[in-house]
Amino acid sequence: MNTIHEAGCLVAGEWLTDGTYDDRIGPYVRETVSRARIAQDDDIATALAYARRAARAVARLAPATRAGILERAAALVTERGEELARLLALELGKPLKDGRGEILRVADTLSVAAAEARMIGGEVLPVAGWGRGVGNTAITQRAPAGPVLAITPFNAPANLLAHKLAASFAAGNTTIVKPPPQAPAVSTALVTLLLDAGMPAEAVQILHGGGDVGARLCAAPEIAVVSFTGGVTAGHAVAHAAGPKRVLLELGGNAATIVCEDADVAEAARVCARTGYSNSGQSCISVQRVYVQRSRFEEFADALTAEVKSLVVGDPLDPRTDVGSMVDDDAAERVVRWTAEAAGQGARVTTGGTREGAVMAPTVVVAPPTEARVVREEVFGALVAVLPYDDFDGVLEECNRSTYGLQAGLFTHDLRRVVTAWRELEVGGLVVNGSSNFRLDHVPFGGVKDSGIGRESPRWMIEDFTVTKTLLLRGLTIWGDQ
Repeated sequence: MNTIHEAGCLVAGEWLTDGTYDDRIGPYVRETVSRARIAQDDDIATALAYARRAARAVARLAPATRAGILERAAALVTERGEELARLLALELGKPLKDGRGEILRVADTLSVAAAEARMIGGEVLPVAGWGRGVGNTAITQRAPAGPVLAITPFNAPANLLAHKLAASFAAGNTTIVKPPPQAPAVSTALVTLLLDAGMPAEAVQILHGGGDVGARLCAAPEIAVVSFTGGVTAGHAVAHAAGPKRVLLELGGNAATIVCEDADVAEAARVCARTGYSNSGQSCISVQRVYVQRSRFEEFADALTAEVKSLVVGDPLDPRTDVGSMVDDDAAERVVRWTAEAAGQGARVTTGGTREGAVMAPTVVVAPPTEARVVREEVFGALVAVLPYDDFDGVLEECNRSTYGLQAGLFTHDLRRVVTAWRELEVGGLVVNGSSNFRLDHVPFGGVKDSGIGRESPRWMIEDFTVTKTLLLRGLTIWGDQ
């Protein structure tokens, strides 16, 4: 029997533990692993009022002070990494391999946010270059935007919380965190760690609950910026509820990877197998569609199938496990259903297609029709579809038929193809000689079309979490005034 981790709400500097709780049943262990104290209406009102008052106190912290706290937090994450990775395994069925990788990224993200906090500044504007500006001086600074609402998803709850909270704090804002119901304990543990590192109580609050809690927070006039990561439908609801305020959306994807005839097919298959099923494919940039030049198509399909069959499936707490469970039984059943549907449309299922509880057997679907759901919609599960193509320009057009546009992969040694794909693909990022599923946390990340608005990564998020504030000095100039 595992210890049940209790996750309270942090409101106005106090942990609230009395009240109604929701249990989280671990999708692999099939028992309660955590309990989240659900925010009530009064808690939300108190948190919003406190955020408005706290905003000024956090803004007064010098960037060096904020940076020092984030650097200490990064060190603590490294110390407590195994505990956090274990929570990810229990709450989400994420293998320790993947969980440890996510926690390493959390430490990196906090360190990068600390460095970016030290770089916040402004500029002296060239006002004396125009006649009406002569004799005056104008200076800008990046000022905190105000209270930030961070709504985080279940698939990477620790690192995406780190991105939002660290960037918001680096920018000088207070933040209200609304974690995913599937991962309350790990989210709360990370907030606690930041407080242990010296983050002031005024800088962060955490409210657990469902979409109703998020909707009320989004609509609140006290919130200046909403940063949401999640599904497209929920993202549209967030934008609607938020109204005329700054809203940043990192939504879904059905990422494509292209394998050209000059590629190292064995290496491409190995990479796609390792990055198509990590976290059971529950990543918005997970390998979903692989387009292979027809002359190498069967070779790639066979190599990928062999690689996938070698993946270790099972207990997420076993360090050898490559693929654990999906977030719940319903998610796994949907992938089973979509696999059967593709097979009924003429596709070959070379491995997988079944589930045991929430554990989805890693699945390869070869040559599905282009209108199959495993091609057109976001699978967000342990499935990769492999399709042939003939013409490079044609496959770029096929990739762009998607309503999503987050990230793509391309295996080739032809520089002209690299430049052409970078120019023509309707995506936020292109990974060359790697799959779509690769990310560096200090590099801008985000998409176009239904994949969202804005870019994640501390530097770019700090821009969104701050506003340009101008100082005009009339009759005082650092320039010549003749």
